[in-house]
Amino acid sequence: MNPYAKVPLVSNRVRFDRILRISSRTALLAIAGLAGGCATAPQPGTQVPRQGDEILVAGQLFHTGTPIVLWMDPDGYDAYRTERRFSPRDEADWSSSREAVPALSSPQRYNARQVGLTDEERERVRGGGWDLPLLQRVVDQVVLHYDAAGTSRECFRILHDVAGLSAHFLIDLDGTVYQTLDLKERAWHATTSNTRSIGIELANIGAYEPDEKHPLHAWYTRDPDGRVRISLPDELGDGGIRTAGFIGRPARDEPVTGRIHNRKLVQYDFTPEQYRALAHVTAALCRIFPVVRPDYPRDEDGNLIAGKLPDDELDRYQGFLGHFHIQTEKIDPGPAFDWDRLVEKTTQLLRSR
Repeated sequence: MNPYAKVPLVSNRVRFDRILRISSRTALLAIAGLAGGCATAPQPGTQVPRQGDEILVAGQLFHTGTPIVLWMDPDGYDAYRTERRFSPRDEADWSSSREAVPALSSPQRYNARQVGLTDEERERVRGGGWDLPLLQRVVDQVVLHYDAAGTSRECFRILHDVAGLSAHFLIDLDGTVYQTLDLKERAWHATTSNTRSIGIELANIGAYEPDEKHPLHAWYTRDPDGRVRISLPDELGDGGIRTAGFIGRPARDEPVTGRIHNRKLVQYDFTPEQYRALAHVTAALCRIFPVVRPDYPRDEDGNLIAGKLPDDELDRYQGFLGHFHIQTEKIDPGPAFDWDRLVEKTTQLLRSR
């Protein structure tokens, strides 16, 4: 259980910039006190508690207003580790993993952001020495995915133990957000946008063509009152869901049909808990990275562009994206994802006081 989970979170009504100003002022006063030998300086070994809603950006903590599990927390998913997380301990080391899983071509599943940096800056950050202003100059996109794994635990197993990939955030069915890497790292999730983007994987079994064999019937069942619930396969056990007794339900009872890359697809919606958590994360990201607009790619009529952006448009784009906006063979986060709901809630949080 996350030791910070029971601590009250920051009120949604508190404006993010106010939180950041208070945090920064407190840190500066503490540093000044230490430098001057102030008698009120913290004693060595004093614990600095977290509230449980912070994300880590270039070594700095920022509040989000929603529960966050960092990779160093007891329940966290650590993309920095080279061994496989879910294999037997005596077979998890890199040498054994390389032999067992040919797709794992490197002991790490991420690397450094390089594009847009001078040679001097590349040398400076090579050891991890990012400062926030430099990272703010590089990051201008947030890429949304569905994980096609169904739960965040299974998503991390596949990304880390099987595919040799990564994403900065995983958002589980109950809205728990897992951060697996500091945002200064270049996660491997969206090819050409990796260097400039933050990757978010939402737990959802995915979208499928109506006439193909798909797992939707197995994952979504109806209660006697007609409401749809998410039913995890027996082999996943409790799925790693942190909320005891959680019953996941899509935001809409009926499956959503839509087109991406002009392919007709069907998908069940994400849970309300996921939308809420995602909006809190994206609002924080828009505060931290001011060039990230809380909006999605639109056509001349203001409608969602449901396909890959032309390369020149993708190069210029700053804001929220789907994986399908970047690669023609990708369809996530799928036709059920409610872009307007995300933008409305994110904007509301950014305007709240």
